[in-house]
Amino acid sequence: MPKPRKELIALDATPYYHCTTRCVRRAFLCGKDSVTGQCFEHRRKWIEDRILQLSKVFCIDVCAYAVMSNHYHVVLHVNQKKAHHLDDLKVVLFWHQLFNGTERTKQFAKGEFLEIAKLTAVHQKIERWRKRLADISWFMRCISEPLARLNIDSRQ
Repeated sequence: MPKPRKELIALDATPYYHCTTRCVRRAFLCGKDSVTGQCFEHRRKWIEDRILQLSKVFCIDVCAYAVMSNHYHVVLHVNQKKAHHLDDLKVVLFWHQLFNGTERTKQFAKGEFLEIAKLTAVHQKIERWRKRLADISWFMRCISEPLARLNIDSRQ
């Protein structure tokens, strides 16, 4: 039985990882489905664009990638040093490129005054986000989930 990524990744052993994500139930990711005759080649660009966009936001370098008919591969390098050296504002700005954030983190990003209690909460959130920006599972999640939504939206 496969293990979750968090049980397989040991950054102290190596920062390099080969990850794959595949479709299930004979679904096609890219190319032409020989059974239905449908062409899904347009999805290849979606995936490539998303991988390249995320490599600019996360503290994870993309060493290589390949998009196949029903799965894709990425070879990733987790750059923990970069994550630790990001200042708090950069962490918030990077995270806001992916997700909405909160009202407080938006105020923090704008340089607005925050009371001590609110600022403390923002700093706790920033530390959580900093860890996620160097987390392979979050990287892979941020590739696949929006692509699944794009696929649903394209059928309507």
